[in-house]
Amino acid sequence: MYWALAFTGTFLVYGILSPYISILIRSYGYSHSVLGILLANCEAAAIASPFVMGFFADRFRCYKPVLLISLLTSLFCGIILRLSNNLLICAIVLPILSFGYRAVQPLTDAISTIKLGKEGNYGKYRALGSLVFFLLVIFLHFTPVFVPNTSRNIAFWVIVCSSVSIVLMGIIPKACFTNDAKASVLPQGKATTADAGAEGAVQRHGAARKLWSPLFITGFLIIFLNRLAMSPINGFLSLYAVEYLRWDAVGLLWALSSGSEIAFIFLSKRLIRRFRALPLIAFATLAILVRYAVLLAFPSKGGVVLSQLTHSVCYGVFHPAAVSFIASCVPPEQRALGMSLYLSLGTGVPTLIGNICGGFIVEYSGYPALFLSFSLFAVLGLFLYFAARKHINNHCCPV
Repeated sequence: MYWALAFTGTFLVYGILSPYISILIRSYGYSHSVLGILLANCEAAAIASPFVMGFFADRFRCYKPVLLISLLTSLFCGIILRLSNNLLICAIVLPILSFGYRAVQPLTDAISTIKLGKEGNYGKYRALGSLVFFLLVIFLHFTPVFVPNTSRNIAFWVIVCSSVSIVLMGIIPKACFTNDAKASVLPQGKATTADAGAEGAVQRHGAARKLWSPLFITGFLIIFLNRLAMSPINGFLSLYAVEYLRWDAVGLLWALSSGSEIAFIFLSKRLIRRFRALPLIAFATLAILVRYAVLLAFPSKGGVVLSQLTHSVCYGVFHPAAVSFIASCVPPEQRALGMSLYLSLGTGVPTLIGNICGGFIVEYSGYPALFLSFSLFAVLGLFLYFAARKHINNHCCPV
């Protein structure tokens, strides 16, 4: 029950800001290029926050105070945006808002993979987070009260979601967020690990696990290219629907994508055991190419709906596989650092690059050019996977 509450609290704020942050910024009258720069500033703050917050969580071995501080930051920023329409204040407050709420997911992922252990079903609870996200965006799409189409209305829902998340996190016992895992021991050149498959591989080969191993670097680069290819979907799809298709259905489109991912995330434990993490990440990268092909071939309402359904693989398969890959490479006492690396360098930096470049591409060349250009990064990710596949298999890689 407590983990259900934790993942519910984690994804409430994401449910309002992920679909609507570009709408919030655009409603101030900024151009696409400035919008991209502001989104990049938010992403830069989001890159830093998991490292800063994760450092204190690992240092004090208790994640609850850090989670509450992150959510309180989101609450106060929402209040400021609700009370003010000043452009400069918006530009200053938005990165602080991102610094707060974007630390919550990596911290929740980190402590949950530790506390649930190798036999726990992370995907089951993460699927609940996607369900909460889905229900919230559906509600926001159809609500007649404070319709999220202006900056002040969006800020209102940030306040509401942050407040509910703070209450949910507050009632969960501190023990659920305390990292009581012991540090890894390295007897006679062997390393212990939280991941059962990785433990077996380490013991077979008699090698201590190193974070920046060739395997980790290769997998991390594939994750990086995958997220770089996906960055226009996360940053500009809402505006694509509103401005290019003239269809005000932001909530509905995000509900389709989040709803489609639930089943795959729920079944992720079985999928990872059957196919392993890196092949699933490669499969999700291939799905990004399919997604862009649909958007380019069918620039219509039906096309964007179909492309959103591919999110089931692009994210629903990708994210649990990426979390499993990181967890297998990072010991429990550094798990917050590992998840921060994934969500900051592996996800945040690609999104930052995509936001900056994407804004200028849309302004000067349009949305089709945006989708076509970023599909090349998915091609690079697949090339890297197949180039390294033989080496990975030869080393009996458990991921």
